[in-house]
Amino acid sequence: MDYSEYRRFDALGLAELVARGEVSPVELLDVAIGRAEQVNGRLNAIVQPMNELARKRAATELKGPFAGVPFLIKDLGQDYEGLSTGGGSRALRNHVAASHSMVVERWLDAGLVIFGKTSTPELGTKAVTEPLATGHTRNPWDLDHTPGGSSGGSAAAVAAGIVPVAGASDGGGSIRIPAACCGLVGLKPGRGLLPTGPRNGEHLQGAATDGVISRTVRDTAAMLDVLTSQPDLGGPYVSVRPDASYAELAKREPGKLRVGYIVDSPIGTDVSREAVAAVENTATLLAKLGHEVEQAELGVDGRQLAQDFLTMWSAQISATITEIQSLTGAGAKEFEVDNRLFAAAARSMPAPEYIAANRRWNEHTRALAAFHEKYDLLLTPTLAGPPVKIGELDPPRWLLMFGELVLKLGLAGRLAKTKMWTDTVLMNLAPVPFTQLANLTGRPAISLPLHWTAQKLPLGVQFVAGLGGEPTLLALATQLEAEVNWAGDEPSL
Repeated sequence: MDYSEYRRFDALGLAELVARGEVSPVELLDVAIGRAEQVNGRLNAIVQPMNELARKRAATELKGPFAGVPFLIKDLGQDYEGLSTGGGSRALRNHVAASHSMVVERWLDAGLVIFGKTSTPELGTKAVTEPLATGHTRNPWDLDHTPGGSSGGSAAAVAAGIVPVAGASDGGGSIRIPAACCGLVGLKPGRGLLPTGPRNGEHLQGAATDGVISRTVRDTAAMLDVLTSQPDLGGPYVSVRPDASYAELAKREPGKLRVGYIVDSPIGTDVSREAVAAVENTATLLAKLGHEVEQAELGVDGRQLAQDFLTMWSAQISATITEIQSLTGAGAKEFEVDNRLFAAAARSMPAPEYIAANRRWNEHTRALAAFHEKYDLLLTPTLAGPPVKIGELDPPRWLLMFGELVLKLGLAGRLAKTKMWTDTVLMNLAPVPFTQLANLTGRPAISLPLHWTAQKLPLGVQFVAGLGGEPTLLALATQLEAEVNWAGDEPSL
């Protein structure tokens, strides 16, 4: 099999070829590694190759719905026993995982052949993938632009044809943002549906989840079946599975859906004309397919939600840095300046302030639930504008020097109480103000590649469903995929 034939199939298609004996896992792996060697030097999507481990595995008897299919995992939270999980940080470069994470175990049980780990911003804290530890990751559609973050390496690898689907995770948009940047399907499952063990009961108070980025809806649905195949007996929730597999539910007609859409940024920042057009064009397509679509009022205090999200986010960064330092003995200077500022600011936060922010999550969740009493789905831009250029969101040098001075003088706590800090932190969400809602409320959401800019860059749109709405999202995505046929699109590189 050569690359051009390999690229014609999604992951389930490749698994079917293996099951029929038309191609071997070793042959598929050779093509995937060959493609990686051809393009990764320009993309920097894979930061830890696992070729020899993969070759040994590909030569064994493999079983499962994805038996023999090459696969990549994200180098953040998706531990592979005996290898380092770098997390985009210099502080973790030598820390070896003691065991597989549960999602990795399930991918292995499904027969996948893991041959590398993909890049991520440090600790997954940015919407671009440009860590100091491993360097910039680039978008296959235009190498001057970002593939998004934090699952940017996975998205770049899938868009470039190295693999048809790859591991990802999402704590504030980190599956949907890179999917939108790279013309791919990115589903964030609802809270508690996927396991987070064995090291964690839940990530980010339940706001974060693992998942995948793929070219086809059916791969995403089948992967959701793999990842929810059994309960996590040590986890905090018992997840209620639907009456059929997600793969089967994705094939069903979605019925006539009521869709409310918004195009204004929930935090009052600018939204580009391209992002607005992406939603308006999607609304037109939905109406053509027989759905009821109208512009709507969300009824959620977006600015307060963003502040409450960032309260949790900064506290998590602080706790994570402390944990890493305890595990590795890393010094403060081994972490990037902006993450150290977030961590230092969080350490000055009174515990009642954190609890109050967490309690308000309930208010935001119930406001979104009220929206879903009227509408089956919320439609928004995934991004506020096209994928930004590499380095566009870098802090200016003077600001980094100012941050170092603030940290040296121990003034981060005072700075965090100023309006300047609040406004600056909120502005960090300006390119991606639409995605945190689904994380904080625990609702499922999906980004679909339904728009291309005048510069031929992908720009996805987001659908957010109510509690347990994964089947609806997948069914509608299948219907839209049949209309748009995005899986055949391929960057020239």
